[in-house]
Amino acid sequence: MSAALRSLASLLLATLLASACSVRRLAAGGLADALSGSAATFAREDDPELVREALPFVMKALEAVLSERPEDEALLGAASSAFGLYAYAFVQLDGEGLENADYARSEHLKARALALYLRARDFALRALELRHPGLAAGLGAWPTETAAELARDDVELTYLAAGTWGLAISLGKDDPALLADLEAVRALLRRALELDERHAEGALHEAMISVEALPLAMGGSPERAREHYRRALELSGGRRASLHLKLAENVSVPAQDRAEFERLLQAALAVELDATPDLRLSNRIAQGRARQLLATIDDLFLPSE
Repeated sequence: MSAALRSLASLLLATLLASACSVRRLAAGGLADALSGSAATFAREDDPELVREALPFVMKALEAVLSERPEDEALLGAASSAFGLYAYAFVQLDGEGLENADYARSEHLKARALALYLRARDFALRALELRHPGLAAGLGAWPTETAAELARDDVELTYLAAGTWGLAISLGKDDPALLADLEAVRALLRRALELDERHAEGALHEAMISVEALPLAMGGSPERAREHYRRALELSGGRRASLHLKLAENVSVPAQDRAEFERLLQAALAVELDATPDLRLSNRIAQGRARQLLATIDDLFLPSE
């Protein structure tokens, strides 16, 4: 375990063993600082299973500290990031991997992932609401006009809110209430792109791939999805393996373009893990998913005539 993770684990253990008063004292000091910076520590980790085991403790510790510091924007952002990461990497992907072997378990995990995404979204929206009172309600009534109030220093929180919200919608396409939120997600991502399209090496463009890959009846456009892919690839310098998976799963599969699908997955597997330390965990998870998809490719595409 890295020194940073050991330090964080020590603080978490202290929290779990402390009394309520001790938790409040820790929240005012080192624990809150360590937790708010935990995302960077996990992002550089090379062992996804270690992160799988550690993240639940971090998530619950964040909630405990937030009960004492409910208006700490850094902690709210860290909580959104942690819940979103755990939901995708260790719940949704597990569920998708079981679709053929254990359908009931797969559906349970995907429902759990959806609930975690919504919790992640709510943490980010709470932080944005502190800066822009009335934002959450406004997004429901006037999404474009409300999102226009956001400023450049809101981009990271906007990305977290829209990204996790969009992932929830992708898992809850049968839920009319969730589908009604799609315009809010679009408005948030478009505003964030206006403010800083280069954020996190093209992560906003990557998020837009899923939105634009929706059916035409829901406002999607495969060509616009491909445009966002090309721009994200340019901004990232090809260092984000997840980008290739995003286009492969959301555009190539519906189009039944097997050749493109395989090419994109091979591009994901070709990304050098140590070239960009801050993307090490993300790339490791994406490459694991790429191998899983290649192993089950015949389940995704109709046989060639």
